Amino acid sequence: MISAVVLAKNEEKNIRNCLKSLQWCDEIVVIDDYSEDKTLTIARRFGAKVYQRHLAGDFATQRNFGLKQAKREWVLFIDADERVSAVLAREIRQVVQGNFLAGFYLKRQDWLWGKALKHGETVKVKLLRLGKKGAGEWQRKVHETWEIKDKTGQLKNPIIHYPHQTISEFLSHLNFHSSLHAEALKKEGIKPSFFRVLINPFGKFIQNYFFQLGFLDGMPGLISALMMSFHSFLARAKLYSQ
Repeated sequence: MISAVVLAKNEEKNIRNCLKSLQWCDEIVVIDDYSEDKTLTIARRFGAKVYQRHLAGDFATQRNFGLKQAKREWVLFIDADERVSAVLAREIRQVVQGNFLAGFYLKRQDWLWGKALKHGETVKVKLLRLGKKGAGEWQRKVHETWEIKDKTGQLKNPIIHYPHQTISEFLSHLNFHSSLHAEALKKEGIKPSFFRVLINPFGKFIQNYFFQLGFLDGMPGLISALMMSFHSFLARAKLYSQ
């Protein structure tokens, strides 16, 4: 009834625990961007169906490819640095039983350096990750969204997320995704300006760290707020330099 689709590239540190948390699914599909580490070996060891395909800077197309490979009625998209808890797995199995909705939004609980972030922008994130096969397609190369036009609901329990557990991974992630985001902004007709390059990132930090109480998460909250602000700056600075 449920296929799990996981995108991966050089995820040997994460893929094992990710797939372990998906063993309750009827099918696991891994779309691999030609990993050079042990990602493929680990994925096959957990019984996943593995397909290799170049990402080519387009996450939506990669996810749509995974959607086509999935054979079950419902499809759950999980990233390699995410986990599905036992209580979330039970909730998913329950809601897909004869449900008239076409998809479900899921919250996401970020863990950074052993601490769960309880404040800031990330706690408000809601992602459409569970849907019926054929109900819609993914759009936008980065910060992609699953466009399902029929009625959707929301699940109670969150996906557990362990993003970039070192500063170097954080910076590498920001550099890669900000370049794709700049390209997407240009395609959408967004014009660079002083306000967007400087004021937007500053405003994002103030919003995350102060108005959304990120400071209550201690040092992880401060670093998270700074990094998200830096991502906003990089994307708009790269847009300006194009």
